[in-house]
Amino acid sequence: MSEEERRSSQAGSGAGSGGTPAGGEDIDPRFEEQVRELLAEDAYGFRPAPAPYAAVRRRGVAERRRRVAAAGAMLVTLAALPVGAYAVDVGGRSDTASPRPSAGAPRSPLPVSSAPVSAPATEPARPATEGQLLDGITWAQAADGLQKCIAYNESFRSAGERSLGKAADYRILLAMNSTGDSNAPGDGMYVVAVSKQAPAAQSIRLICTVKDGAATGGNTSVGNEAPEDGGPVSVDMNSGKLYQQSVIDRGHWRLPFGWAIIGTVGPKVTKVTVSYGDATGETVLDHGWFVAHGTLDRQVTRAPHVKGYDAAGKLVYDSDQDKYYEKTLP
Repeated sequence: MSEEERRSSQAGSGAGSGGTPAGGEDIDPRFEEQVRELLAEDAYGFRPAPAPYAAVRRRGVAERRRRVAAAGAMLVTLAALPVGAYAVDVGGRSDTASPRPSAGAPRSPLPVSSAPVSAPATEPARPATEGQLLDGITWAQAADGLQKCIAYNESFRSAGERSLGKAADYRILLAMNSTGDSNAPGDGMYVVAVSKQAPAAQSIRLICTVKDGAATGGNTSVGNEAPEDGGPVSVDMNSGKLYQQSVIDRGHWRLPFGWAIIGTVGPKVTKVTVSYGDATGETVLDHGWFVAHGTLDRQVTRAPHVKGYDAAGKLVYDSDQDKYYEKTLP
């Protein structure tokens, strides 16, 4: 082997030994060890920043206080809502049949004055007092009965006859249990309503009969049917069905018997009293109408005795002096 070939063989053997890099420079093992130690020391020196515990706690306390304050405001708002603010949905309810009180049970009183509760635009207006809903009949039952009565009457209306409109056009004056007799068997419920836009002397008045959850009849009048000289109080000529049982059952009334009577009043009348049998009924004035009710424990032959008074307490109407008022029962 020549000298030149020998040198080339030694160069190739040195490049593949791993102790010398291709550049021909040797690496000191101690230097590599020092580098590794320095890197390890720096790694231990790195520490994550501490969590901002105080700031997080302050934000948590503030959020909790905000939620408590919001909940308190909501409770105050709910407490301030009026009783009549919840909406009552009449349609589709199953409580259309009025409950029957036990015999002799006292009827709901009619307070002299009470602020009426507003009703949604799709419902009839409420009576002046809750006491005009008698015998445990609820507002939903009375409103539902009126809707059914209007639909019942509309189904029999012929072409050209005046439409009764819709339930929202009316104000309910009275709701009470009805006592069946041989002329109209089966107990049920009466709902009395008047159109709320027209004056009392010009309004439509309905006396609806509802039995077993369905309308079975109704009496309708338009305007005040009493003559102009009937006085400042005019008893509704058809309200007799509310305070007497059928003439067929004369002498055989079912007792105790709950009765009611309605009529219109003039602007100067501030008080109406009604006596029937041995007792005086509860009476209330409602937008130009009077409504009275009571309970009989014996059969009578004379109609209710109605009196009207002005603001000074002066008697301005007495049904005994009204020549158009039927003072005895048929």
